[in-house]
Amino acid sequence: MAELNEHHRGEVLSYMRFAQSKRLLRLKSVSSCFQDVRESRLVEDTYTAEEVAELLSGLQAVVLSELELELINSAHTNVLLLQQLFSQAQHWHLRLHTDISELENRQLLEQVAELEKSQELGPSAKAPQTNKPRLVPLSDGGSSSDLLHSQIARLQEENDKLRARLRSLESQATAALDDKRSAERALKEMKSHLQAQQNSQASQDTAQLEDTVANLKIEFQKTLGDHTASQKNLEDNLTKTKHELLRVNEQLSMAEKELEKKFQETSAYRNMKDILTRKNEQIKDLRRKLSKYEPED
Repeated sequence: MAELNEHHRGEVLSYMRFAQSKRLLRLKSVSSCFQDVRESRLVEDTYTAEEVAELLSGLQAVVLSELELELINSAHTNVLLLQQLFSQAQHWHLRLHTDISELENRQLLEQVAELEKSQELGPSAKAPQTNKPRLVPLSDGGSSSDLLHSQIARLQEENDKLRARLRSLESQATAALDDKRSAERALKEMKSHLQAQQNSQASQDTAQLEDTVANLKIEFQKTLGDHTASQKNLEDNLTKTKHELLRVNEQLSMAEKELEKKFQETSAYRNMKDILTRKNEQIKDLRRKLSKYEPED
């Protein structure tokens, strides 16, 4: 408690008196419970174990109810006190923090007990008067108020500067976004123009390719025509050769008959016949060879 100033120390003592008065009030209620049991239930000299257990159970229920009520009321009272402190802090744009773990610090609890003893808060202490001033925001005339106001004004000025900077950054971001959109449109137009040029070039290449194919087709047709004419000439020549061969064969047959007629009565006939036989064999051989070159029908 040494770090508190006189004003805050007085507020702490005021709350301790209030808490002590509530505690004494609840202790009196518990004592009244026992007194009621003694006066209303303890009227006989002897009791059975079952009756004693019933008395204790009833007393236990009443005492637990009183204790629970006191604990709930104490917790709610503490919440209201914290709410007053936080409301006052919010008025001056402050943020208070609590450390729940310190509420069970035995050393600090002993210091509070010593403070309570040092102030001689005995059983005769009364509850706080209703006209005691409540916890309210600090006045505007003190030095602390001036300091807080100056701090708030400084923070407000910094906030305004930050807002102005934010607006400037937003305008710059908007301009950058517009530039980006313009660049994207220009890039899109450039791509479209390039695509059109590529399509035009592709069309020209296609036309040239079609012309080349047409020329090749004409040359192929011409070559095919020449090949057909050459093949026809070959077929005509072959036909003429066949006819000439038939004519020669016919003449040869006639010559054979004539020679046979002239020489069949001479002594040299047999010799000639042998010669002719050999010639015939040679001719047959030549015919066989010639037939290999004749086309099949």
